[in-house]
Amino acid sequence: MLLALEDATVRFGGRAVLDGVDLSVAEHEIVCVLGPSGSGKSTLLRVVAGLQHLDAGRVSLDGRDQVGVAAHKRGVGLMFQDHQLFPQRDVGANVAFGLRMHGVPKGEQGERVGELLDLVGLPGAAGRAVAGLSGGEQQRVALARALAPRPRLLMLDEPLGQLDRSLRERLVVELRELFGRLGTTVLAVTHDQGEAFALADRVVVMRDGRIAQSGTPLEVWQRPADEFVARFLGFENVVEGTVAGEAADTPWGKVPVPEGAPQGTRSLLVRPAGVRLVDAGLRCCVVARTFKGMHVAVRLRPEGGAPVLEAACALRAAPEVGDTVGVEFDAAEIVVLG
Repeated sequence: MLLALEDATVRFGGRAVLDGVDLSVAEHEIVCVLGPSGSGKSTLLRVVAGLQHLDAGRVSLDGRDQVGVAAHKRGVGLMFQDHQLFPQRDVGANVAFGLRMHGVPKGEQGERVGELLDLVGLPGAAGRAVAGLSGGEQQRVALARALAPRPRLLMLDEPLGQLDRSLRERLVVELRELFGRLGTTVLAVTHDQGEAFALADRVVVMRDGRIAQSGTPLEVWQRPADEFVARFLGFENVVEGTVAGEAADTPWGKVPVPEGAPQGTRSLLVRPAGVRLVDAGLRCCVVARTFKGMHVAVRLRPEGGAPVLEAACALRAAPEVGDTVGVEFDAAEIVVLG
């Protein structure tokens, strides 16, 4: 295991912002730590980088405890959200910064800078001024600079946070391909689940300084660990019910659940794709509809004051605001949460 955190704890003013975290990252693995502001994800990154002291626990790299090891001697690369490029230096000098700090001969620096700029899609840009770069180009230069010393572990702190969505979506695909080609081990933090799910081999969701769930993007998406994770991922159809056999009593009436579901009082997640619009069933009024590109998200207010539901409808089949529709539920799209 390249990186291991054991019982990592950081306290600010008596409050644990990192609370007994155990986390490991294998060589060549891409792990994205996901969570809302204040969940502890950036503190975790700073602990691994050696920029934040641990109050308890340990950090190991290649099996070696990093206590007392200075940040610049840990062999890790760190790329921040704001890129932190040197505006008075050109692109080549920015990329070469880490190489100079490591005593790489000047001739080798130039060769390595050229290789890296080619790699990140900026061939021949060494002499360009940083001020003349677009946001996406600055992000690429910052990435090249972080990769230049060949770090054992590359850490990214909201790397695409300042870019517009279309550019962010394109670059995250490029990053995934680049890291796979280089075999780079990556630990990234972000609040954007789309970014994390596109980039990561494994997603770690944090809440209040602790790990709420860890798994592959597919595992976390298909089976959120609890109501917090489900709502953080953007699912709104979460309700408490009593599970008995293969059905649950809920404010929406009887809802089918998958075979083998945990019994008793539980929180249930109904994915929007599992809310089927039919002629009969639970009567609902359409209160809003939002175009999502490939489908329409329809918000439904059930009769009797039950919580609002969201359904995902095909473009041509989506009802209009004010329509009354019936709803039934698909057990394959229902998760009984822990």
